[in-house]
Amino acid sequence: MVKRVTLIEGDGIGPEVIGSARRVIDAMGLNIEWEVCQAGAEVFKKGLATGVPQETIDSIMRTRIALKGPLETPVGYGEKSANVTLRALFETYANTRPVRHIPGIKTAFMERDIDFVVVRENVEDLYAGIEYDQTPTVAEALKLITRKGSEKIIRFAFELARAEGRKKVHCATKANILKLTEGLFKKVFEEVAPDYPDIEANHIIIDNCAHQMVLRPEIFDVLVTTNLHGDIISDLGSGLVGGLGVAAAANIGTEAAIFEAVHGSAPKYAGKNTINPTALLFTAALMLRHLEEFEAANMLEQSLLYTLGVQKVYTQDLDKVSPVGTREYTDIVIQNLGKKTDFWPQRAYKPLHIGKLSEAKEKVSQKGVGIDIFIQSELSPDELGKSMEAIAALSPFRLVMISNRALQVYPAIGGVKPDTVDHWRARFFVKNGGELKDGEVLSLIQAIGHKHHWMHIEKLSKINNVPGFTKAQGEA
Repeated sequence: MVKRVTLIEGDGIGPEVIGSARRVIDAMGLNIEWEVCQAGAEVFKKGLATGVPQETIDSIMRTRIALKGPLETPVGYGEKSANVTLRALFETYANTRPVRHIPGIKTAFMERDIDFVVVRENVEDLYAGIEYDQTPTVAEALKLITRKGSEKIIRFAFELARAEGRKKVHCATKANILKLTEGLFKKVFEEVAPDYPDIEANHIIIDNCAHQMVLRPEIFDVLVTTNLHGDIISDLGSGLVGGLGVAAAANIGTEAAIFEAVHGSAPKYAGKNTINPTALLFTAALMLRHLEEFEAANMLEQSLLYTLGVQKVYTQDLDKVSPVGTREYTDIVIQNLGKKTDFWPQRAYKPLHIGKLSEAKEKVSQKGVGIDIFIQSELSPDELGKSMEAIAALSPFRLVMISNRALQVYPAIGGVKPDTVDHWRARFFVKNGGELKDGEVLSLIQAIGHKHHWMHIEKLSKINNVPGFTKAQGEA
């Protein structure tokens, strides 16, 4: 059966590393048919703001799998990164980054038994890129964590552990500080974990996770985390085992999967036959495994390990005096297909099955109890507070507090006078425990707008009688 794969060469060194992967896979005699497509710099230059033409989208919709070189993000033209566009279009919500020591590559951790996978949620969190300049001196980014998105990536992590014969999943969050967003991710992890009794489930605070990755990397098997944290610790992981030049990655969704190395396009090295294709070759092995070509994936990995660990053949990024270029290195990898090593235990890989999401288990009640209104003002905390109290006195609301950079500044706490900026949050509750009504909210905003400049509002709700909002520092 022919297996079709969309092939995107990419920019800079992309054609060289993609060319290397294509040569190796073709040499293996697999029944793979390539659909060569474009994305990135050349597409941006043609005036297409996304950097991804329709024919490339159509190809991935047909093949449901792409092998991609690095794409440049333009400066001064175009819109968002073509990489981000592709991930968003096909909702490749799971980014996986294997972290495994490669014998023959010298690192500070080369004697350690490092073998784990970072599973990063790939479409939510701060990387959704929802940002605003709220005042001339204050910018805001919205951190969005959803129950659905969290459950999808957490189930993926457990299913990956099963598919690779791994025994532990660590969930890394900052739930001790971000109790609602990161706390939701942790809560979903704790709800999902009992569905996988064969896998040991652990929660770890993300800063301690980074600490332990350096001190005791052997304790990890699968690490699942939110988008921003995952971006950081996956690069930390690649640093443990040799850097981005050997770091493979996959972006997997329900409808499509996009395989790409982690490194950039490095245009100054393009066309010089010096670049290291190892990361893209390991990435190609991930792709073959996704295609359930398990023997071929293992053969490619073993050839790379034999080349690096037995023959100790390197490109110039790993050995500055090496005469071996990209083409020559690829030739050697092809020559070593079929050779095996005894220093990388082989896993009994199985097909990866993406788990079904849970059905709603309980009814949810929601009651609006108040509103936060964000205001731009040069007044002092006391002046602004008295103005807000006067406005609230004529409304169904009472002023609870005013905060500045998350610290309550009105009423003042213990005589402290903190440094403030022109960005304030005024919190109002409905008087006498009443329920929030939109008409009354609009009237309050209109009254405030007569005297002050407001930017946005957040309704405050209780979910199942539990506050769905955090308190300011110092708020009673």
